[in-house]
Amino acid sequence: MSAHIYKKIELVGSSTESSDKAVENALARAADSIRNIDWFEVMETRGHVVKGKVAHWQVVLKAGFRLD
Repeated sequence: MSAHIYKKIELVGSSTESSDKAVENALARAADSIRNIDWFEVMETRGHVVKGKVAHWQVVLKAGFRLD
């Protein structure tokens, strides 16, 4: 079994739909320029409230990718 080395980066995703969609948006955008993203962990979740309703989700996550 070969050893893998990973680098961890912090991303902030946002969405008007849901926290899950905010995560998906962050990972999709990061995948445009970073290869081998293998995992993520959610660090923070927050939102913007307008007239008593959630208007915007923001999620801070760390993502790990394998170094070549």
